[in-house]
Amino acid sequence: MANTRQDAEEIQNILVKEGFLVKVRPISKNNVDGTTEVLVPRSEVEEVHSILIQLGL
Repeated sequence: MANTRQDAEEIQNILVKEGFLVKVRPISKNNVDGTTEVLVPRSEVEEVHSILIQLGL
């Protein structure tokens, strides 16, 4: 999860460059620029988590 859509899109860009499938989705339809989910396939969650930790995100 990211605090803003912009943060989520930055994370998405980083992960896509690393070769992951990524989708971003707002938590609610009324909160378009607020808290946003960063979704990856279940099989890649641990690897993505490790990368995000390494990057300090």
